Amino acid sequence: MSSPQVATGDRIVDPMIALAGCSTRRRIVVAGSKSMELMLELLRHGYLLAAAAGNCGRPTGQYHVALVDWRRRTLHALEPTMDWLMNFLSPRAVLVVWVDAQNAQKPAANDSLRTSLTKRGFVIVRGAVHECGCALLARRSQDHPVQKAA
Repeated sequence: MSSPQVATGDRIVDPMIALAGCSTRRRIVVAGSKSMELMLELLRHGYLLAAAAGNCGRPTGQYHVALVDWRRRTLHALEPTMDWLMNFLSPRAVLVVWVDAQNAQKPAANDSLRTSLTKRGFVIVRGAVHECGCALLARRSQDHPVQKAA
């Protein structure tokens, strides 16, 4: 009997969950080119409140965690996704952005990602390096509270 092949998403789901400190009771939104695959993998892991960017509903600050798979994509293209994602995240949300290792090792790309997150009110908590790439964990800063509609 041969062992089943590990899909691309499988290799990053566990490290992203660990980095974010997710519990199965947290609402998680997944964004990126493989968001549906990652969401299905989260569901298989027991994270029943996970949603992909394509089926996450209306933006009402309802998600506690955002997992963004940004491998094989430019960091410049991340800007509109981050702008879109902001309204889905709660005031105490955490965000994990996963990028290719070569992007994270370039000082300019690393600074660009950190600046992008900081200008959106996130504080970088830590990073992690894995065989499939690198990830940054960020939390919403209390200095930039989410504005609620009147």
